[in-house]
Amino acid sequence: SFPMFRLLCLLALCLGLTACGKFPTYDGPEVTRVVVQKSDRKMYLLHHNAVLKSYDVGLGFAPEGHKQFEGDGKTPEGEYMIDRRNPNSAFYLSIGIDYPRPRDIEYASTMGKSPGGDIFIHGRPWKNRKGGRDWTWGCIAVTNREMREIYSMVRNGTPITINP
Repeated sequence: SFPMFRLLCLLALCLGLTACGKFPTYDGPEVTRVVVQKSDRKMYLLHHNAVLKSYDVGLGFAPEGHKQFEGDGKTPEGEYMIDRRNPNSAFYLSIGIDYPRPRDIEYASTMGKSPGGDIFIHGRPWKNRKGGRDWTWGCIAVTNREMREIYSMVRNGTPITINP
């Protein structure tokens, strides 16, 4: 019947449009940990000990060493957690890292400074397209295509280890 055909076409159109969006779906193995090797500029999404995906990354503009203060251009090192996501990020898409932790705040305050914050894994906006490899203020940057994949695979509450 014609009304049923129209309904099926409308349903197919809606399903087709949802597959083309900024947010791909992921139904593979759970990402149980994210590991960043700063010296190699690599990030790995792991399912237990198995690497599911690896990415080349950009870091803060002064990447060596642990982030200690706001504006130092360093990417934090240590054990953190993915704790938030921003689908409307100025950096395409982003997932947040729970820096600063209490130890970071305590160290910065003993020096009379702010530890900074707003550390994310994010994409690369058009205005930063020629920024070189390490161009962020301390975040971890990937391509926008890679960020779509990461955003769909990594859940809030996933631990992240950032190694020197």
